[in-house]
Amino acid sequence: MIEVGAASIVINNELGTPIQGASVNQVVRAVRDDLEANALYFRRGDVRVLLVSCDVVGIEPDDAVRFREQVAQATGVPARAVIIAGTHTHGGPSMLPTNYVKSVDKAYHERLGAWLAKVCAEAVAAARPALVGTGIGTARVGYNRRVCWADGTHSMLGDTRRPEYTGLEGPVDPQHMAIFARDLEGKLIAVLHHNSSHPTAFYGGDVLSADYPGVARRLLREALGPIPVLFFNGAQGDISLEDQQADPRWRETIVQKITRAGSISAGETLRLLHEARFEAEPAFAHRQVDLEVPVRLPTPERVAEARALLARVDAGEKIDAWKIMFAHGPKLLQDRFGEHPVDTLSLHALRLGQLAVLTQPVELYCQFALDIKRRSPATQTAVLGIADGLHGYCPTLAGQMGGGYSGDAFYWSRLGPEVGQRIVDASAKLLHELWRG
Repeated sequence: MIEVGAASIVINNELGTPIQGASVNQVVRAVRDDLEANALYFRRGDVRVLLVSCDVVGIEPDDAVRFREQVAQATGVPARAVIIAGTHTHGGPSMLPTNYVKSVDKAYHERLGAWLAKVCAEAVAAARPALVGTGIGTARVGYNRRVCWADGTHSMLGDTRRPEYTGLEGPVDPQHMAIFARDLEGKLIAVLHHNSSHPTAFYGGDVLSADYPGVARRLLREALGPIPVLFFNGAQGDISLEDQQADPRWRETIVQKITRAGSISAGETLRLLHEARFEAEPAFAHRQVDLEVPVRLPTPERVAEARALLARVDAGEKIDAWKIMFAHGPKLLQDRFGEHPVDTLSLHALRLGQLAVLTQPVELYCQFALDIKRRSPATQTAVLGIADGLHGYCPTLAGQMGGGYSGDAFYWSRLGPEVGQRIVDASAKLLHELWRG
């Protein structure tokens, strides 16, 4: 039989520490709702996999390597079988170097590594024979956020009432996936669920919050008991909680927004649980591959302009936060990748019964996930994102041509124009290998 273990741990940062929100410089004044790390461990025969969901915006690649090594040392699970993902909440600690005037919180990183080792060790120690059920449904929580204009430019968000608005750049994917495990006495061990959108309701706020995935977790625990609940985001690079074509007279409050998305997510997960068929001996397999990909660099002119603007910031001049961000991104990209414009992406493929799960470490644009699922040999396929590192956005060619935030060449939007298709090709190969095996 398959064995499953799970555990949870609170990972709040201290008051007065910086919050991630990229273009703002806020600090933690209060904890609105707890940030958590939830771990789910599977073992069948010689195959072992640890899935970890953290309420952080994402984890830089070098930090992801260090964290999975810490987990491996604490648990005995091979490091390359440890998949640590961020939910992408923007109401969490400063994890990524997206703000020129706000540092990454290295002290928090040290605490997070210890927490992850602890919660994973508890999950492995709790492993016991189990039954596993899966389901795929539909829950619309995300909307395409890339807006196209008559002059050929695109932007992330925009007023679609303007006469020069010509449509949205890409599709949406309302797929909702869930995995359930219960022990032989019928007690639920854990829930993992997945949907695709940006948990940015508290962007610019001064409170720690798990955003709408936290609301969904609370609702599921109210219904199912105090079990570990994992949330994995998806191909949400061009997806947000806000409908760009909605009636502008209706403005959701933050609470309304996270309640809407969290309730929809939790409700569909409960429906899938109600209809789930549990197996004691599901097919279980894992494959992992590192994909070396090209990085696109900014033009020398763009870098020179960026350095000049940031020099003015260093001299004390007050400059708009978005202008600072649009200068910091190209400069950081040139500094870190200018001499060697190559990045390495870690892809994982899991088979759990008839469910195929593909994880990738970027903010993938939605179209690529649809392509992966179309080429999958499985009857059910889910594409999870921001897992085993975060290498920034992976836009389509249309996104890169249209430009704007997440389309232009920044440190956090650095991948070459062919990378999305290469992820699709490599993912299809991995999944077919699992099914042939």
